[in-house]
Amino acid sequence: MPRRHDRMRLGAFLYPGGHHVAAWRHPSSQADAGINAPHYRQLARTAEAAKFDLIFLADGVSIRGDDLDALSRTAIRYVGQFEPLTLLSHLAAVTERIGLVATASTTYNEPFHVARKFASLDHLSEGRAGWNLVTSADPREAWNFSRESHLAHANRYARAEEFVDVVRGLWDSYEDDAFVRDREAGRFFDPEKLHLLAHEGTHFSVRGPLNVPRPPQGHPVVVQAGSSEAGKALAARTAEVIFTAQDSLDDAVAFYADVKGRMARHGRDPDHLKIMPGAFPVVGRTEDEAREKFAALQALIHPVVGRSLLEQLTGADLSAYPDDAPMPDLPETNGGKSRQDLFLRLARREGLTIRQLYLRAAGARGHWILVGTPVQIADALQERFEAYGADGFNLMPPTLPGGLDDFVALVLPELRRRGLFREDYDGNTLRAHLGLPRPEFQPRHRKV
Repeated sequence: MPRRHDRMRLGAFLYPGGHHVAAWRHPSSQADAGINAPHYRQLARTAEAAKFDLIFLADGVSIRGDDLDALSRTAIRYVGQFEPLTLLSHLAAVTERIGLVATASTTYNEPFHVARKFASLDHLSEGRAGWNLVTSADPREAWNFSRESHLAHANRYARAEEFVDVVRGLWDSYEDDAFVRDREAGRFFDPEKLHLLAHEGTHFSVRGPLNVPRPPQGHPVVVQAGSSEAGKALAARTAEVIFTAQDSLDDAVAFYADVKGRMARHGRDPDHLKIMPGAFPVVGRTEDEAREKFAALQALIHPVVGRSLLEQLTGADLSAYPDDAPMPDLPETNGGKSRQDLFLRLARREGLTIRQLYLRAAGARGHWILVGTPVQIADALQERFEAYGADGFNLMPPTLPGGLDDFVALVLPELRRRGLFREDYDGNTLRAHLGLPRPEFQPRHRKV
């Protein structure tokens, strides 16, 4: 592969008090982080001062789990946190340059809602919005939307394929210069530059137009998190950023080549898709210090929480198996297929018991865990970046604010010393940060 001449992209994945399953119990974390606006303001300002490309908020539209004992002992199962678009609208007012990315499900939303909300966020932030498209993996979400059962995996992706096309069509309801606001002539917008979508498809019938002008970025950046076969197919056609989970260099390089290699059939430039796997950095000034930090977090995991998290991630009922039993073979799930496959492969490869596997899952839920000094962590990130296993990383601090502060203070100077990360922003929009082109207006059915 040719030597890279670009720089890595970095996202700050803000997950209440941190990504470790026991982060809220750690004295360096913010225990009420999920509903603490000053906490999020501080994190956003820290990431922007460090020149991160974006901040990212995950979301789910149900509490994840039915075991009240386990749920009552964790803060990362969507049991007490802000709705992400509301929060990003707040953070848009206290930041100026950093990108703002939030999750919205294509299974439990309508395209018009998503198009309108993200177009509004793009205007509020002057071109910094991104939509993380997910299809919803948790079957409990169905019960909050008048459905008795979750859509099948294939049906969720078929709906998502059409959903994203409708959203993009709605963002092109008006040409860029449609709103003339000519007081003297009495003309607010040019009617010749209004376009109806008039979409009639398998899943949606949407007339349009959107009642928000075309976003400053043309379209907010479209992000995707799925890594299943259906997810990769959707990403190759539609995504501009992928947040993914690979815990080995070989897997990361194979995923990168696979998805980028599919883009030509859709007439897309591989550089117009940025692959940013999750990375969970535990940073110490010495290796021993880093390991002690990680061990202290692992010691806070309640066994009930660890087992419950593993069941959630794999879609399995493990109640018939003791903690020290080998991980059993599991039937195929209707939930997130890529994450179940990741954990089963890890258990088989390393011969892990259920307890050992949930301890591995508790740190980063299958994402890449790095424990070491600033130089060791920079070495690992550089290796994966230069091997074409990533275009950058969505950083998952183990605790917040401390984990983000440690990375900014200790690892970023090392990455900058190597010329791997920017010193300052080159532009003002998320597309500019990521090196993504602004989509040209695509005319639809003109109103007559």
